[in-house]
Amino acid sequence: MHEISPNHPRYQSLILREKMAKAYQEGILADTALIAHGRGEAFDYILGEKTNPPAIEAIKTGISAMLLAENPIISVNGNTAVLSAEDIVDLARLIPAAIEINLFYRTPQRVEKIERLLKEAGAKKVLGKEGDDYVPIPGLEGPRSRAHPEGINRADVVLVPLEDGDRAQSLVASGKKVITIDLNPLSRTAQTASITIVDNVVRAMPLMIKELKKLKHCSRKQLTEIVNEYDNNKNISKTLDIIYHHFKQDVQS
Repeated sequence: MHEISPNHPRYQSLILREKMAKAYQEGILADTALIAHGRGEAFDYILGEKTNPPAIEAIKTGISAMLLAENPIISVNGNTAVLSAEDIVDLARLIPAAIEINLFYRTPQRVEKIERLLKEAGAKKVLGKEGDDYVPIPGLEGPRSRAHPEGINRADVVLVPLEDGDRAQSLVASGKKVITIDLNPLSRTAQTASITIVDNVVRAMPLMIKELKKLKHCSRKQLTEIVNEYDNNKNISKTLDIIYHHFKQDVQS
């Protein structure tokens, strides 16, 4: 890992970049994971590298939906596991929700390494392992169509940070409420999901845990009102307004 000065203006971003590169070298991530991370990093710059008000609203709604769910689950890919393993485990324990590994580029070796990463972060049980039973998600083919019978297959609410668009669409089409964390508000995943948190996963996950502790004692009626009052299209529009004003200020300056 390269030596990075804490005084560097891009310190946090560079630390995450090094973390991703190390995970790739260790075989946890596919090479395309680094491209996806870089794409998200570009959007994070535009969003000011901070959690904006629309993301806070989506986080509150997402947690409310998970607390109302009968079978909530957190779907984890390589990038999410590398960046937020401990927060994933904490959130799953507090909801409580199951954790399931789902990879776009799936190999037995990568699955085993991500399982180990999650268990080292404190996970007691991880679904989607090599050898686990699975059923296909309708509309998808290949390894990414896998859904554990007791996990995503029967889940009513799925948190899928950094998901690919096809899979998000298929999950929604199968009647599930999908919560995603995606820095690109125009991606198919962001546009398809039921609740889109436009934020960096490393900021959003701790805020979800913080929000959960506030909402844990709310009644089902209060939680239902939060979910029913939320409009994902309007929320994304608010984020696009933030991006527009960002560029407008740059042009004027």
